[in-house]
Amino acid sequence: MSTAGSADLRAAVLAANRLIPQAGLAELTWGNVSGVDRDAGIYVIKPSGVAYQDLTADLLVPVDLETGQVVDGELKPSVDSETHRAFYLRWPSIGGVTHTHSTHAVAFAQAGRDVPVLGTTHADTFAGPIRVTRDLTADECAHDYEFNTARAIIELIGEEAEALANPAALAANHGPFTWAANPLKSVENAIVCEAVAEMALKTLSLNPAAAAPQWLLDRHFTRKHGAGAYYGNQLPEQRQP
Repeated sequence: MSTAGSADLRAAVLAANRLIPQAGLAELTWGNVSGVDRDAGIYVIKPSGVAYQDLTADLLVPVDLETGQVVDGELKPSVDSETHRAFYLRWPSIGGVTHTHSTHAVAFAQAGRDVPVLGTTHADTFAGPIRVTRDLTADECAHDYEFNTARAIIELIGEEAEALANPAALAANHGPFTWAANPLKSVENAIVCEAVAEMALKTLSLNPAAAAPQWLLDRHFTRKHGAGAYYGNQLPEQRQP
């Protein structure tokens, strides 16, 4: 049984992982979520190969953020652990990472195509297309594959500001990775990623030349993000005293 990682972080990561099958984002165990505690220098991630219905907070695996080594317990972390770790090291403000093999997003990844911005549903969450990486080289696959998967995404996305504006990417021939300020929000971004990928496929089947005016897309993104955002309400219990 692992004890490292606060109870609150473990509860958040557990809830986020359980949301993956509920949202239809993965079959079997084809997905994982992590959450980071930067003060403690660790992140907590789903153990490799454990079914979602069997997952409990004490089974989550704490990993040292700097070394990538398990710091407590006997279970192995998700095979994608090094990908998560690379994102945390590169973008200090993110607090949760999700990886899934959701059908429509994977279709774009396997086709080597970005998910284009064709309407306001996409623009509400992402400032631009959900981009697909280059192919990894044979050497990158043979050595440090998972870390190199992250490196290709980081190479594609770039600086933290861009990562926050477009918190999703497709690993070529693999699938989507999403990130956010916390684990649950990273899964929500994965849900949106899959939904807009499905919408894009259906839209392009009806009209291969479909497009949307940039000013409309910009309006939808900025009304939810940035200093001028005005979407939503803060409930009384969420307000600071």
